[in-house]
Amino acid sequence: MTEPVHVTETRAAYDTVAADYASLLEGELERSPLDRALLGHFAELVRLESGGPVVDVGCGPGRLTGHLAALGLEVSGIDLSPGMVAEARRRHPDLDFRTGTLAALDLADASVTGVVAWYSVIHTPAALLPDVFAELHRVIRPNGLLMLAFQTGGFSVRHEQAYGHAVTFEAHRHDADRVTAQLADAGFRVTVRTERAPQDYEKTPQAFLLARRD
Repeated sequence: MTEPVHVTETRAAYDTVAADYASLLEGELERSPLDRALLGHFAELVRLESGGPVVDVGCGPGRLTGHLAALGLEVSGIDLSPGMVAEARRRHPDLDFRTGTLAALDLADASVTGVVAWYSVIHTPAALLPDVFAELHRVIRPNGLLMLAFQTGGFSVRHEQAYGHAVTFEAHRHDADRVTAQLADAGFRVTVRTERAPQDYEKTPQAFLLARRD
């Protein structure tokens, strides 16, 4: 089966920028109190569900994976890019990281308590998001949790450069209403929806959705 072009391009782009991306975003979470509050809320809910494994999908260099581990969660990371996984393993040698794709995770059915997909769906075209959400529904146990973050706007941007490197990939600013509806179709109930205006270098609003698997 031929791999979709957006997957191939995204992997190549992040392999290229992995080291610089990791360095530039180091400490970003410490400057983002809303992000920490939402992740803390997610962690509290996981603990109320008696814990269990959590997966950071699209983990990049593992900055959120490490944060979630510090909050006491049993967490591992999965990323499309081998370069990003190498950075994550170097920065967090005590945690488990592996390569994988959002639409075909190497996880058993109903095997995790929660999934964090923090800006992980921004390279998936809107029409293909239902496939990703169906896969996430498959691996999360009933009443388990899904935390999403993404840029909003309902349009796509073609990039030819990022983090000081020549690369080629698309970023999709998903419509929050459409994503909420797609999650419902996949068997999730959105329980928290937060949106904020762009800040600093950002050009679009940001959306955060917390959902439970039916």
